[in-house]
Amino acid sequence: MPGAAAAHRDGGSGAATGGRRNPPPPEERPDSAVIRDALGVGVAVGLSGFAFGVTAAGAGLSLWQTCAMSLLIFTGASQFALVGALAAGGNPFTAAAGAFFLGVRNAFYGLRLSAVLGYRGALRPLAAHWVIDETTAVTLAQTGRRHARLGFTVTGLSLYVLWNLSTLGGALGAGALGDTAAWGLDAAGPAVFLALLAPMLRTTVERCTAGLAVLLLLVTLPLLPAGVPVLLAALAAPAVLAVQGRRRRTPARERAGDPRATGDGPATGDHRTTGHDRTTHEDRTTGEDRA
Repeated sequence: MPGAAAAHRDGGSGAATGGRRNPPPPEERPDSAVIRDALGVGVAVGLSGFAFGVTAAGAGLSLWQTCAMSLLIFTGASQFALVGALAAGGNPFTAAAGAFFLGVRNAFYGLRLSAVLGYRGALRPLAAHWVIDETTAVTLAQTGRRHARLGFTVTGLSLYVLWNLSTLGGALGAGALGDTAAWGLDAAGPAVFLALLAPMLRTTVERCTAGLAVLLLLVTLPLLPAGVPVLLAALAAPAVLAVQGRRRRTPARERAGDPRATGDGPATGDHRTTGHDRTTHEDRTTGEDRA
C-alpha cells in the first residue's frame, strides 16, 4: 500500500506536469562575484575621467565647468564628443547638439532597465542619473532582480565617484602636461566606449548599423564642421532599419503569391488560365460522353 500510494502520488504529479519534471532552478552567482565584476568595470572606466579632465582643460573649459559637466551630465562619450568638437574649433551649439544626440541612447537604456530594476518613487530619478553604457551592460548580465540591482548600484557608485575625482585630477594637472593634444588623451574616452560597445554588437543589424555609422563619420569628418559628422552618423540606424523592413516585406509577398515580388506575374496568370480551360474542357467532354 505505501508503494501504491507513492506510485499514485508520482502519477498525479506526472499528470499535472504533463509527464515532465520541472527543471531545477538555475544556480545563482554569489554576491561577491557580482560585486567583483561591477567594481572591475567601475574602476577601469572611472579612471579614464583623468583623460576627460585634461582634454576639457585643453579645449579651454575652466575647472568648474569641467567638474560640473562630469557631476551633472555624467555621460562619458557625450562629454568627450562635446570637448572634442570645441577643441577642433567647432560651433558650441553644434558641439552641444552632437553630444545631446549621442546621449539620447541612455534614454533607451532607461526604458529597458526600468523593467529590470523595478525602482519606484524617489529612487527612479536618482537611478536615472546612473543609466549609462557601463551600468547597463553589468545590469543586463545578471540573473534576477536582486543581483541586477546590486550590479547596477556598485557599478554606478564606483564609476561616479572615480570619474569625478579623476576629472578633477586631470583638470588640475593639465597645466603640468603642457600640450595636451600631443599626449593623445582625447582618444581614451572613445576607445573605452568602443571597447564596451563591440561585444554588444551581436546581430547582423547591429553590426551593419555600427559599420555604416563609422563609414559616414570617416567620409564626412574632413568635409564638414566639427560636430556635424556625429549628427550625420546617427542616420545609420534608420537607414539600416529601412533596408531591413524592405527585405522582410519581400518574402512576405512571395509567400502570399504576390506576382510583384517574383516578377513572373503574366507567366503565372497564363499558367492558371490554361489549367482552368483544360479542366473546363475535360468536364464538358465527360458530360457529353455521359449524355
